[in-house]
Amino acid sequence: LIPIIRRIPTIEYRSMAWPGGSHSIIKHLLSCVILVSSLCNVHGSMTSAHQTAIRIPSKIWRAAASQHQEKIHSLLKPGLTPLDHPLNVGLRKQYKKENSKDWATALDPKNPIYNFLIEYYGLKGAKGVRKLCRWSPSPGLLMQCQSNNIETVDQLHEFSAAYTQETIDAPTMYDSILLEGAEENDFGSTIHLRGATVVDGEGVLYSPAAFYGKGDPSRREDSIRLSSPFLWYQSILQQTLKADPILHCYGLHEWAMQYQPEGAPTPPSGKYQAHLPLRVSREVINETVGRKGVSCTHVDALRFFAEDALPLNKFGGPLKRDDQIKLEQPACVHAHMDLLKLALKLTPFGDAQLLQSVLEAALEARKLDVAASPYDASAYGVGVVPIDTPEGRSQYREDQIKLMKRVEPVRKNLLGAYSNLLRIAFDGSILELGKTRLPSKSKQAQVA
Repeated sequence: LIPIIRRIPTIEYRSMAWPGGSHSIIKHLLSCVILVSSLCNVHGSMTSAHQTAIRIPSKIWRAAASQHQEKIHSLLKPGLTPLDHPLNVGLRKQYKKENSKDWATALDPKNPIYNFLIEYYGLKGAKGVRKLCRWSPSPGLLMQCQSNNIETVDQLHEFSAAYTQETIDAPTMYDSILLEGAEENDFGSTIHLRGATVVDGEGVLYSPAAFYGKGDPSRREDSIRLSSPFLWYQSILQQTLKADPILHCYGLHEWAMQYQPEGAPTPPSGKYQAHLPLRVSREVINETVGRKGVSCTHVDALRFFAEDALPLNKFGGPLKRDDQIKLEQPACVHAHMDLLKLALKLTPFGDAQLLQSVLEAALEARKLDVAASPYDASAYGVGVVPIDTPEGRSQYREDQIKLMKRVEPVRKNLLGAYSNLLRIAFDGSILELGKTRLPSKSKQAQVA
């Protein structure tokens, strides 16, 4: 019974995913009963499970996890706070006690390039950084491997890449991935607890199909509910790739946040970069926004517009969530940044190399976003794209096109991962029912 109890935290994460955030004790107990029952089956058939699992030797997956941490660190390093920063008080005590050299300090909430990770995607404190640093074995291994043994890190990366290639009805060779020698101490800092099953004396097992209840009639309703968000984000990625780019927005969303015509109240969204000085006057901001209006297609960016700027947006405002499916387009810098949110939704069944490329693209998009803003971010090494001038608008358009071409393969790879996870983790009949729960415009887009 003890090995079964040790696996209960894995499903507690699933129960916490129910909509609304608070659930009855009865529902929680029922989910635990279902969990214990399923884990009894897993424990009773562990020998056969080994036969259908990809096995990754400890030295190989640990090397891959270390490479992932190093890459994430190199991308985040300019935005990390020093250990003596007030945000790292708890870490200082921990590091001193453990003599740790862990570099996962909190992101600087004032760094305009990196604070969007905190404000938009909730990557707060050192916990947020560690979330990005945790390594996941790619479900692409379940599709590509001809053998259930991984012999080198290069082979691991090669087989993992299948996850990002959109495949139609390609067979999966195995149903789970076993990290040999993984221990409970690895959770949190190196690998994800969510989705993990501890196999005594063997390691940690990850199975997308088991986690999402594929083939389990008792979890049918749960599986339908869990499939819907993945279907929604898949449809967003598909429609964005099909859409025509908007190349005359000039990054004016940041200016619209500061828009304040005479007699208007102080824009509430001005607080988000209040620590940065404006590089232009309020008059220039108002004139630039009012010159030809705004052409913003990003649903979430519009939520931060000053109230008086909303009527100036050619695509309307405020917008509803289901407007996203018809407005999201491949030149939007905020849509590029949001790829990180979508990549994190795959956790723990994402691909580490995909997450790295998504984070890199999101940071590049943010740099252009800040450079084109009305703020002076020179103290953080950010240049200026002066969109309040004809030359600046021409430069922004050129940079926007380059970034769009740079991000397109990343978006395609993320779409491939979504499509493959849906196929690996859910039955086709469940996905058809999941589509009925999407916003109306998304349903129309999928039919089209």
